[in-house]
Order: sequence, then structure tokens, then C-alpha cells
Amino acid sequence: MPDTPHPDDPPAYFRAHVFVCCNRRPDGHKRGSCAARGSERLRDYMKARAKELGLEGVRVNQAGCLDRCEFGPTLVIYPEGVWYRPETTADVDEILEAHLRQGGRVPRLMLTEKDVVPKG
Repeated sequence: MPDTPHPDDPPAYFRAHVFVCCNRRPDGHKRGSCAARGSERLRDYMKARAKELGLEGVRVNQAGCLDRCEFGPTLVIYPEGVWYRPETTADVDEILEAHLRQGGRVPRLMLTEKDVVPKG
């Protein structure tokens, strides 16, 4: 897949789209779930905080299962496709500032190719 948009594509509607997993599995499920680990609260905070910060062109949405349950709560930011696992509102603030305002990354919160869902 190319890194540049196709010339026939319309302009992006958002400059960044954040999907926060809010999937909830039954209590005791072996994979757990992001919602059980507080993702709904973090999503609500992130939406409100992005608006407070005036982050233009940033959309924070709820997502169903993103299939990285074991690492939850998880979120992914597009168009870059960068994954994070925030646990606190301070983590969310750091992602908003570093990634969405400054264009950098928060390596300590990133999920990488090394974070693979266990088989079985």
C-alpha cells in the first residue's frame, strides 16, 4: 500500500482520526476487554480535552473491538496507524499534546510490532 494518497482521492475530511476501543466482553473473559479496563472514561475525556485544546481537524470516535484486547485500553490514530495504550487521563493528555498537536510520538505508550496478540 502506498504512503501517499491516490491523486483521485478527495481531500481528507479529518487530519487525524482517533479510534478508541470501547468493546466490552463478559467479565472473566480470557482476553479481557478495553471497556472493562476503563476505555470509555478515557474516550470521553479525550473527546472533551481535544475540543478544549482546539485541535482542529481531529475526530475522536468510539470503536468496536480492535483485536488487541490483551493490551487494553487501546486506541489507534489514522492516517499514521499509530497504536497507543493509555491508562490514565495524563497519558491521554500526553498523546494529545505530543502526537496530535506537535506531530511527534509517545514511545512509552505505543504498541508496536512486538506487541502481538497471543495465539490460542
